[in-house]
Amino acid sequence: MTAPAEPTDGIVYASARGRWVLFATVLGSAIAFIDATVVTIALPTIADDLDATTADLQWTVNAYALTLAAFLLLGGSLGDRFGRRRVFLVGVVWFAVASLLCAVAPTIGALNAARALQGVGGALLTPGSLAILQSTFSGPDRGRAIGAWSGLGGIAGAVAPFLGGWIVEVTTWRWIFGINLPLAAAVVAVTMRHVPESADASAVKKLDVAGTVLGALGLAGLTYGFTAWTESGTPDALVVGTLAFGVVAMVAFVVVESRASAPLLPPALFRWRPFSGTNAATLLIYAAISGLFFFLVVTLQVVAGYSPLAAGLAPLPVTVLMLLLSPRAGALSTIMGPKIPMTVGPLVCAVGAVMLSGIGPDEPYLTHVLPGILVFGLGLSATVAPLTTTALAAAPDHLAGVASGVNNAVARVAGLLAIAVLPLAAGVGSSLTDPTTLEPAHRIAMLVCAGLLAGGGVIALLTVPSSADAVRPVDVV
Repeated sequence: MTAPAEPTDGIVYASARGRWVLFATVLGSAIAFIDATVVTIALPTIADDLDATTADLQWTVNAYALTLAAFLLLGGSLGDRFGRRRVFLVGVVWFAVASLLCAVAPTIGALNAARALQGVGGALLTPGSLAILQSTFSGPDRGRAIGAWSGLGGIAGAVAPFLGGWIVEVTTWRWIFGINLPLAAAVVAVTMRHVPESADASAVKKLDVAGTVLGALGLAGLTYGFTAWTESGTPDALVVGTLAFGVVAMVAFVVVESRASAPLLPPALFRWRPFSGTNAATLLIYAAISGLFFFLVVTLQVVAGYSPLAAGLAPLPVTVLMLLLSPRAGALSTIMGPKIPMTVGPLVCAVGAVMLSGIGPDEPYLTHVLPGILVFGLGLSATVAPLTTTALAAAPDHLAGVASGVNNAVARVAGLLAIAVLPLAAGVGSSLTDPTTLEPAHRIAMLVCAGLLAGGGVIALLTVPSSADAVRPVDVV
């Protein structure tokens, strides 16, 4: 049996230091979450300012999502090996520097390159935030801390369109990146003063270079292929070649991980049904969430004629509901078990997605947008905290960083593929800013998202245990 992580006993969730630890991890991961979605609201403005095509705009989102997803497992593994606080701090500083490069980018190519660098920083800091909570708190305090992190992290993602809309409306899109600098400085200061160091004392220092490279190449091939397909409209030789390359690289990644002595993705974890089931549900649910918010804020501007600020404010009720309900949902799931909320929550979200599918020109917010937003927000509030808590609880404590990295990687891969594939599946092609094309494409996209959410709920029903105690792994190294 592998030795446990270094103990950090004595920190209580309700204590001053416990609140500082939560503050640092929430704010640190929030800047990565926000930047995963905040640019969506600014895409029409960026297109005008930098003369960007639809494919360029997809890469503005996906360049970040690609490197974030590709290196999340490496970030979790580095934290377990060399210290979770240390790697978390490196990620925050890296992210801040890359944000500055985004803010001053003179061309769309330079912006997308800087976005890719941002994703690397996000991959270093995101798994560390959850692993720090897992190793710092224990017992009921751990569940409360992760529940609060889940709720506040979900709020960060939901508030991103509002923040982006306000910034674009009153200043320039460049400040959606510049605002990260003071936030990162605050995270560094609090982390250095209040967050304890922890690591897996028995972890080998060897890194899985082959797995890291193959995973990144596979995701890059798939993302590039689907994005090029959207731009060209047909699966030409370039599209087929890059998609085939991506598939081959991903198959090779699985083979390498099954044989590596110190794999990024320990295959033994996936032999435990709650862990594999929770991550399969995460894949579908987060693909739907990313696709829904991507299309919603663009459609409200291009089709319904909303201003950037109004479009950004539209999902605000989701933020309020997450703030009020997510911590309670996390606490409730520890009592009643995660199966019910992880099944019912996505199904409620699916109903909200269907309700949002009918947005047309000049639709009033109160009658045609708000009802769907409220239903979606209720479902999301019931889903996020139990899902995250279960994903971590289904792995041994000494693999907290790996488990966090896996679940975050799955969520980011889901968002990455959703942004690459959904415009193609919805038929928007290269006309993301054309209202005539976007209106029917939005309807299809929302219905696809509803199907994904329903699928996630069904997977949770079939694989997630009814009690929180049954989630804990048995004979998993």
